[in-house]
Order: sequence, then C-alpha cells, then structure tokens
Amino acid sequence: MTSSTLAQRRPTDGRRASRFASTLIVVVILALLVVFFVLPVIWLLLAPTKTAGELISQFPLSFGSFDQVGAAWQHLTAFQDGVIFVWLKNSAIYSAGSLVLTLATSVPAGYALALTRFRGRKSLLTITLVVMIMPSAALVLPTFLELNLFGLIGTVWSIILPFSFYPFGVYLVYIYFSTSLPRDLLSAARIDGCNEWQVFWSIALPLAKPVVGLIAFFSFVNNWNNFFLPYLVLPNSDQFPIQVGLNQLLSSTPSFNPVAGKGLNITSPELALAIIIAILPVLILFLFSQRALVSGMLAGATKE
Repeated sequence: MTSSTLAQRRPTDGRRASRFASTLIVVVILALLVVFFVLPVIWLLLAPTKTAGELISQFPLSFGSFDQVGAAWQHLTAFQDGVIFVWLKNSAIYSAGSLVLTLATSVPAGYALALTRFRGRKSLLTITLVVMIMPSAALVLPTFLELNLFGLIGTVWSIILPFSFYPFGVYLVYIYFSTSLPRDLLSAARIDGCNEWQVFWSIALPLAKPVVGLIAFFSFVNNWNNFFLPYLVLPNSDQFPIQVGLNQLLSSTPSFNPVAGKGLNITSPELALAIIIAILPVLILFLFSQRALVSGMLAGATKE
C-alpha cells in the first residue's frame, strides 16, 4: 500500500468520525427531549385509562381500559355537581372578554406609536418595552390594590380588565406597522380625503390581519393559562377559571391531601383527565389557527 493511498484514506476516516460524532450528539439531544417533554405527555394521556393503584403498580406507559376512562369521567363530573364545566365557562368568558379589549386597545396603540408623532412618544414606547419584559407576578400586588380601591375584587372585571393589559401585543403591532406598512399607500388615502380614522380602519387594519391574529392567539392562551391573579381576586369556587379550579381539584386528591380528599373519588386518573380537558380548547384553537399564526410570525420580516 503506497503512502499516497494512506493519505487519501486518513481524511476520509476523519470525516466519517466527525459525522458519527455529530450524529451521536443529535441522537443524545433528541433522546433527552423525548425523556423530558414527550414521555410526560404520553403518560398524561394514558393516566385516565388506569386506576390510581395501576398507575403505581403497572408500567407507566401501558394502556389500561376505556371503561376506566368512563369511570374517571363520571367521578370528575360528579365533583361538586359538575363544577368543572362552570370553570371552563368562566375561563371562556374571561379569556374572550379580555381578548376583545386587548385588540381594541393594543392595535390602535401600536398604530399610533408607529405612524404618528406626538410629544412623549419615545417615553411611552420605552415604558411599553419595560412593562413587557417585567414578570407578570411583579404587577399582581399593585393590580390587586388598585382593584380593591375601586371595589372590583370578586367581580368579572377584576379578571377581564387586568387581562386586557397586553403590552406585548402593542409592541408587535408597532413593529409590524413600522416595517411592513407602505407609507405611500397611507399618503394616497389621505390625499383622497380620508381622515386618520378612515386610514386606520380601511387601509391599515385590513393589512394587519396576520399580526392581529397572532396577538389574538397569544393573548387568549395567556389569559386561559393565567393562574396567579384569579387565585388572588376570586373568592368563590363558582367564579374560578379552569386553572384555579385545577388547583382546588388537586387539593381534593387523596394523594396530595388525604384529609380533604377522603371519599370524593378524585384520584390521579381524574386529575389527569381534568388537565387534558383544560388544555383541549387551546389545542383545538392552535390546530385551527396554524396558518394565521405562520402568517403573523412572518409579518414584518421583510420591508418594502
């Protein structure tokens, strides 16, 4: 074997080793993702098919029976006379009501910040950015004190009004109108005699449908999953949204609270089924709005 042949094989062996190492790293990362993210979801979907004892004694990812799913459903709907349906209705009311106010305020605010010039504009934009990056829990105490001052604690407005405050939506609209809306089109509309409201309603808003859909989705999901504020301001169980209701359901599970959960037939399978029901509306919304979400995410990516 000549030295030239060895010289040709060595780089080839090095490339193969490099590809093998890269493939191994990818496989390890994917395996970790499966272990930490996929397997818990599979377990959650299979949990209602087994009894609480079978969840402990059997293989975690084994399937039980559909009869057990029916039994878990009966136990769950019998809890406090079907209060889970009340929680779902409350979540829908809170999320939809605040979504209407969010769109009614964030879209015009983002348009004004992007396309108009007024005193204090930069300061207002800076405040929007600062509030947007603040943890939501940091605003819970001042929000609670303000709601208490106006006597709104325990009312539907104590949820809808804070939920409708969505600076992230304002900033998304600001970016879209700053980068993607043709200024010549607005100028032509003004020359044709349109006032600012007509320009916004007839020209800018129809062109902003993708980003409006994106804001609507994120706002609805954020409101649906919010727990901390409703937990503080709503005193009665029949006012709870589903996330706070799940906390009460958890406290009624013997595994977590043997005293309070005694005799209620609420165990781990019923709790898993309740979690699946709670995330189902968001999942359905996501499946039916994928095209709008992709369009909204790409909105503003290019500048004309």
